[in-house]
This record gives sequence, structure tokens and C-alpha cells, in this order.
Amino acid sequence: MRSTALILFMAAAMPAAAQTPAAPQKSLSSTLEVYVFPTQGQDAAQQSQDEAECYTWAVTNSGGDPFNLAKQAEQDAQQAAAESQQAAQSTKGAGVKGAVGGAAVGALVGEIADDDPGKGAAYGAAAGAIVSRRSARRGAAQQQQQIQQQSQQTQQATAEQIENFKKAFSVCLEAKSYMVKY
Repeated sequence: MRSTALILFMAAAMPAAAQTPAAPQKSLSSTLEVYVFPTQGQDAAQQSQDEAECYTWAVTNSGGDPFNLAKQAEQDAQQAAAESQQAAQSTKGAGVKGAVGGAAVGALVGEIADDDPGKGAAYGAAAGAIVSRRSARRGAAQQQQQIQQQSQQTQQATAEQIENFKKAFSVCLEAKSYMVKY
């Protein structure tokens, strides 16, 4: 009898223990890192509706959607990383190409100077490889620097667009009697 009562007690307690409170859903404003306080006692449902309306208004009036801007910034960063890696890869093989050209020139110079064309080719190959590698590295470094500058400019432009959106979003919410800080 005791064991039956214990089993019934545990069975009744299990569903209650299994139900853990869900984490509160994040509001639109908190996702955007904008702090909103209802100054006229607006409830959560009203605030959510007002935030949605202000979001649409801010997108229209600022010219940017922060969620799309964030996705675009991520894609731009990935593309910049790929271009930077491609620029670094472009220096591979430059020494071989320079060595071939240098060997040809060295052999020709060695033949003209009545010296050993093989020796001239070896010297020319070494010199050509060195010059070609340095030139390729310099070009790759310049290309990487340009990619980095473009990436920084894009990030700055994105940050400005998001800032403009937050201003528009805040103005709309303030007009609906909310206190807003971001």
C-alpha cells in the first residue's frame, strides 16, 4: 500500500518537474540592442506591436534593414578573406617563372660574352627567381592592403547604416511614448 502511494505521488510529481519554465523570448528592441521602457504603462503585447511598426518605419526611412546589413557584412568579410587568401596564393610559382626567364636571359648573355652559357643561365635563373618573387610579394601585399581597406570601409558604412536605423527606430518609439536608449 505504501509503495503504491509512493508510486502515485512520484508519478504526479514528474510532469511538474519536467515542465521547466521557458526562457523569455527576446524582444525586437533587445535583439537590436535598443533599450525600451514603456512610460505610459503599455503592456508587452502593445510594446511588441509598436516595435514592429517602428521597425518597418525605420527600415523605410533609414534605407537599411539591420538584419540584412549584418548578413551582407558577414558575406563581405568572407569574400575579403577569400580574396586575401587568393592574393597570397598568387605569389606561388612566381619564382619558377622568373627563373625560367632569367635562365634564358643569362644563357644569351653568357653566349654573347663568349662565356659559359650554362653558367650564365644558372646565374640568370637565380636572379630571375629572386626578382620575380620579390615583385610578386610586393604586388600581393599591395593587393591585401587594398582588400583590407575596402573591408574597413564597408564595415564603417554598415555601422553608419545601422546607427541611422537605430535613430529612426528610436524616434518612432519615442513618438509612441516610450523611453529609448541605445
